[in-house]
Amino acid sequence: MNFDFTKASEACVKCGKCVPSCTIHKINSDEVTSPRGFLELVGAHQRGELELDKNAKDIFEKCFLCTTCVSICPTSLPTDLAIENIRFKIAEKFGIAWFKKVYFFLLRHRKVMDFSFSFISVFLPVLFKIDREAQSMKPRLSLPFVDKRVFPLLNRKSFLQKHKGYIKNNPDTKKIALFVGCFSNYHYTKTADSLLEILKALKINVFIPPKQHCCGAPAFFTGDFKTVDKLIKQNVEYFETFIDDIDAIIIPEATCAAMIKEDWGRFMQEQPQWSKRVAKITSKVFMASEWLYAKTNILEYLKSIHVENKKSVTYHDPCHARKVLKIFKEPRALLAENYNLIEMSDPNQCCGFGGVTIQSEKFELAKKAAKPKVEMIKQTKAKILSAECGACRMQLSNALDKDGAEVVFSHPLELIAKAIQENKKN
Repeated sequence: MNFDFTKASEACVKCGKCVPSCTIHKINSDEVTSPRGFLELVGAHQRGELELDKNAKDIFEKCFLCTTCVSICPTSLPTDLAIENIRFKIAEKFGIAWFKKVYFFLLRHRKVMDFSFSFISVFLPVLFKIDREAQSMKPRLSLPFVDKRVFPLLNRKSFLQKHKGYIKNNPDTKKIALFVGCFSNYHYTKTADSLLEILKALKINVFIPPKQHCCGAPAFFTGDFKTVDKLIKQNVEYFETFIDDIDAIIIPEATCAAMIKEDWGRFMQEQPQWSKRVAKITSKVFMASEWLYAKTNILEYLKSIHVENKKSVTYHDPCHARKVLKIFKEPRALLAENYNLIEMSDPNQCCGFGGVTIQSEKFELAKKAAKPKVEMIKQTKAKILSAECGACRMQLSNALDKDGAEVVFSHPLELIAKAIQENKKN
């Protein structure tokens, strides 16, 4: 995946419009770690004026890749792509940390990952307090490698180990395929279960492809392009076996949806034969809320549900949903039917998850980025926080726990399914 660093760098007029909103610049107010600073540095590297040494590596790994700068820039300069590609060069020079290599190996080999996670889950109650309702776990002891943070629950069986194949809800309706995503598959399985509940209520047939693989986002943001290439091709070859038999592929995770709809095509631009195959797949890919809102009668269905004493919910916009895919009205419209939706002051501000490197090697930055978001959430006085993203859930659940805020996180699909279930009881 070649990228013209010089062109991107020279196109930046250094207007500074992006700087005040940049996630990393807000907590590390150095011009070097700002969008225009990053672009200047990649241009200097292309001109032979900047060596990719450990200092440069540290600088480029501080970007959260939230794409705020891209959405604000008058010419939408692809700062995110510049950093993703420079990270690939850095990974080639310095290699990738051993624990990331292990993780990416597991992403490439689903059966090995299933076995490994199932085996590890047996011993987790010894080290962690398990909260199955919140789908999270907290360390029992002060262990340096977990930093006392809240982690997403690791289930004995993944969603795909429990559900696979064709679920017939109505022979006369459309059929969709579900791309579950790693967070909903291994950790927040209630999210995917809730989507099945909703589709059952709407009498929509579901195909759960058992051989689907990770979308490749964690490896892409880290610079492991070999893993990305393999995962895209594995998925495309598999999706082609059923793509003509379904109406859509829907995804409950914002990052997975953005990776597939946007980054797969860009990554494969220099492989035309694969680019065409990717385009056919992605033309049928939708985020779950987007598809439900636009392609089903769910609004009418939810209007028919009588809810007394609506609970208050505040909604956080995942970066990959709002900034990349422009999806933000749909989940709000679905939630507003059965919940009291309270907007926080800046729902579009990045939560600070930042990817594998930020979470593992630069977690202090993630904690700083989450603090203002927590204050916004608390100011709404809502008791439920919602977002269509497992990464945001992990980041904000931990930040809220650290703050002691009595706010629980629920994916929009979980809240919608809960309203449907409660209506059935009544």
